[in-house]
Amino acid sequence: MGVAGDIRNLTYSLDKPTGPFYFLPEAQHDFPLNGEGTEISPGSHFAHDLVFVTRRGASVSLAQVRRAVAAVDPNLPVIAMHTVSEQITLQFSQQRLTARLTSFFGILSVILASIGIYGVTAYNAGRRTSEIGVRMALGAHRGQILSLILGGACALIVLGLLIGLPLTFAAGRVLGNQLYGINPYDPGVTAIAAGALGLCALVAALIPALRASSISPLEALRSE
Repeated sequence: MGVAGDIRNLTYSLDKPTGPFYFLPEAQHDFPLNGEGTEISPGSHFAHDLVFVTRRGASVSLAQVRRAVAAVDPNLPVIAMHTVSEQITLQFSQQRLTARLTSFFGILSVILASIGIYGVTAYNAGRRTSEIGVRMALGAHRGQILSLILGGACALIVLGLLIGLPLTFAAGRVLGNQLYGINPYDPGVTAIAAGALGLCALVAALIPALRASSISPLEALRSE
């Protein structure tokens, strides 16, 4: 008898810690029967997987594996062969699909939010065209007009982040079981995401702000 190191033998409930597990030698294995006198799980008495350790960069074909196994036991079939990375990919296919869908909708949300910020900023700048003309006629330079337009956009960005960050932490509690091995409340990741959202919104607001600051005072006053 002995104590083995921590290892995950089961391929389900991957989002939960590994529970207690024990191994029985084949010679001491008992075969529990159900009510009909047949074994409950006869498939558990056979070798499901064989692990081949190769040198780094070595290429092993299925035919070579079949010949090696046949040299030990000709009656032992080899159905399929996968690398460890392929096995991991298969086990986490659902999590990868969820991550891809979440990323897609996240990018789509950023694009829609940027379009919305652009539209609101362009609308506000259009309404203040005459005001911009008066300010520039009185001596305001382009940088001051740019700051004026971006100030309103930045207020919307900050308000959106103040509303969105608490919702992010609330959603992290709900989606935490989908984030295998990742802390849903990681402050570094949250800060990077908030910075990226703010930067995208700022770039979207910068376009109409630059357009508004480039209007000549004469054209701005004529639009009234």
